[in-house]
Amino acid sequence: MADQHTPDQQALDEVVRFTSDLIRIDTTNRGGGDCRERPAAEYAAALLAEAGLEPTLLERTEGRTNVVARLEGTDPSADALLVHGHLDVVPAQAEDWSVHPFSGEVRDGVVWGRGAVDMKNMDAMILSVVRHWARTGVRPRRDLVIAFTADEEASAEDGSGFLADKHPGLFEGCTEGISESGAFTFHDGTGREIYPVAAGERGTGWLKLTAHGRAGHGSKVNRANAVTRLAAAIARIGAHEWPVRLTPTVGAALTELAALYGVEPDLDDVDTLLAKIGPAAALVEATVRNSANPTMLDAGYKINVIPGEAVAHVDGRFLPGTEDEFRATLDQLTGPDVDWEFQHREVALTAPVDSPTFAGMRAAVEEFAPGGHVVPYCMSGGTDAKQFSRLGITGYGFAPLKLPEGFDYQALFHGVDERVPVEALHFGVRVLDRFLRTA
Repeated sequence: MADQHTPDQQALDEVVRFTSDLIRIDTTNRGGGDCRERPAAEYAAALLAEAGLEPTLLERTEGRTNVVARLEGTDPSADALLVHGHLDVVPAQAEDWSVHPFSGEVRDGVVWGRGAVDMKNMDAMILSVVRHWARTGVRPRRDLVIAFTADEEASAEDGSGFLADKHPGLFEGCTEGISESGAFTFHDGTGREIYPVAAGERGTGWLKLTAHGRAGHGSKVNRANAVTRLAAAIARIGAHEWPVRLTPTVGAALTELAALYGVEPDLDDVDTLLAKIGPAAALVEATVRNSANPTMLDAGYKINVIPGEAVAHVDGRFLPGTEDEFRATLDQLTGPDVDWEFQHREVALTAPVDSPTFAGMRAAVEEFAPGGHVVPYCMSGGTDAKQFSRLGITGYGFAPLKLPEGFDYQALFHGVDERVPVEALHFGVRVLDRFLRTA
């Protein structure tokens, strides 16, 4: 049963309004610095100021604005908790959508628009909870550092990377943090509701491959063709079967899912175990191995000219503790005629699943979803937690949403017709309030 501090109707109304308002502020991040988060940052800062906080606006680049504020807790001896969300979104083509992606339209109990799940919904939840506390005199146990960041959808150089490198003092005392991509409802098709809470991320290894050869006429024999060399390397990478490498987080996820489905948790035969847990395998199958997916090719300028150089890009991801193996495997797969380098690299993360903080997240979800099953999982991609880890902050993914059957949350990340149910936002505010008050 929810306690007397449960957010009131004003808080529930505000989370919907804030989500819609933030969506209407176009913060599309096209990469290469082409984004302007400042209007959204000013919007969030004003709402925090109305709640009695003193937000600081910080920029590395003009218009790429971050917001940081601290809310003092009741226990000055407790470690602080970072609560963060990003303000930028990926691009959206309006002609592909059922509604305009920056309309923020609320239709049939659903908020539509780019950022509805990634992650202006969580930004709105944070704002709603903090304002509810200000009205009702609630204070959390721990200090909370609230951060709304720029540039998460690209390099994070103007966002969390800038904050961690240039303003570490703002995060003094923070040992843990929460952000996106966790505590959402996963329906397995059998009536079970699973709530995966992220306790790890694969590392990011975006690669540039360059093949060198001998330029020449397209009609001549050329055994040093850069395109051929590159194509062979790309084919080897695309066909490579990466071995299973279980991290503690993924091992815990598989063990809990096996128990839920009543099967033997045979971690020595992961592929067979994945088959036995059915649709729930989707929560972990991308994180039992490293991966490298070719994504871009660039070579030549005329059909009858063999170029002297050919370039490809590969989206690589590696699990905690496996980066050396990842590098050695790429050396082998690319071969002697193709060079590779990291175009962008970020660390892999892991977080303990037996911590009081994880237990608190589990309890908060189960209070408002008593039939739900909370399990740990590892994100296949990455978040701002990577940059904040430089400050010794352990990151979890916890942006709670109770979603109806058939609502494909994962597909809506960066997808067309991104949207979030109003009731899911209400659930998120209740769960977030419960967790943050007692964490």
